[in-house]
Amino acid sequence: MSSADFNIEQSDLEKLNDKDKTELRQFFANEEHRSRIQSQTHELTAICWKKCVTSSTIRSGALDRGEQSCLANCVDRFMDANLATMKHLANMRQQ
Repeated sequence: MSSADFNIEQSDLEKLNDKDKTELRQFFANEEHRSRIQSQTHELTAICWKKCVTSSTIRSGALDRGEQSCLANCVDRFMDANLATMKHLANMRQQ
């Protein structure tokens, strides 16, 4: 969901009181945050799937041990990299 999905006229926004405007801004911020997380999750899924599931079909209805382990490691490394990036950015902001 993007801001283009909402058609809000400026005149409608001007009718809102300050509390409603604040709530609306928070709603949009929350939706944008949710959308970014969902996008990252889809991207991570695609990357790890391509890396770890090399056969074009899953014969047994489940991933084999190697695929499961690879996917878990892929996600762990992604999370590690994301955490390291967040820490680095926080340190940069403090300096």
